Amino acid sequence: MARNLHPLFYGLDIGSTTVKIAILDRDLKLLFEARRRTLGRPLEATLSLLEKIPQEIRPEPGNAPITLTGTGGKLLNSIIGGLFVNEIVAHTEAAIHYFPKARSLLDMGGQDTKLVLFSPPKNGRPGIEDFALNSLCAAGTGSFLDQQAARLGLTIEKLGRLALLSENPATLAGRCTVFAKSDMIHLQQAAVPSHDIVAGLSLALARNIKATLAKGKRVQPPMIFQGGVAENLGVRKALSKVFDIPEDELLIPKHFRTMGAIGSILYSIRKGIILNNFKGLDSLKDYIAKRPLKVKRLRPLHLSEGHIHLSGTGKIGSRQ
Repeated sequence: MARNLHPLFYGLDIGSTTVKIAILDRDLKLLFEARRRTLGRPLEATLSLLEKIPQEIRPEPGNAPITLTGTGGKLLNSIIGGLFVNEIVAHTEAAIHYFPKARSLLDMGGQDTKLVLFSPPKNGRPGIEDFALNSLCAAGTGSFLDQQAARLGLTIEKLGRLALLSENPATLAGRCTVFAKSDMIHLQQAAVPSHDIVAGLSLALARNIKATLAKGKRVQPPMIFQGGVAENLGVRKALSKVFDIPEDELLIPKHFRTMGAIGSILYSIRKGIILNNFKGLDSLKDYIAKRPLKVKRLRPLHLSEGHIHLSGTGKIGSRQ
């Protein structure tokens, strides 16, 4: 892999729920990584994250190779400069870099899930044989788990640990969050233990991925599992069972949350596309301050003039 003359590389992954940043040195060693929830304001979250970079390694305008990926990457690219990299390419690049012998990749974030199948290596490097993305639905994503964890009054971290206690996972629908919610209500009413419900939830998620993304294809090990959901121990166990992959062949990268940001950097280096056109944080601050608000709100609901309250009855009537 070629090396860039610039001492540092900056990668940003602007996801649907979280912004991630990674900084590599010229030897591709990770110097800094951080993440922040967007809470519906990805640009503000990105600015806050960039401002938290230590002063000694903070990017300077016109002298910092920045790569961007994720759902908000193109917009941010138009504001601050840099190189935009497709998120499937970025995640695959990082996965192959750290695990060149892997045969498949599953990346699961807040609102999308990617499955990539690798072809046998050529010249020491596997290629992409096939890939699939989930539809625009929360089922099969990190948001699906977030919603159901909230229903049970659990943190997402405790949700994963709790699933490991189950010896008799419950059966839940995983193709739709509405059906999953209904099933969970019935299970709770039947006094099914929370750990069995949570384990069933993890299995439902894994089965949904297999049915909608793999679609009958053989997903071979070793399989890389990355993205924020890779932290969930219950989902790890469920994936191993549903995809029939030994647990020691389900590979979790050390930096599983920031693989997209890291991969965007690795791709730019391998392709020799190094752009030092970073416009600086002021460009992002100016855009946030001056951007037009496009939200069109409707007037509050109210009764028409032809309706009156019937005094003292609490009922609503109409003029005849």
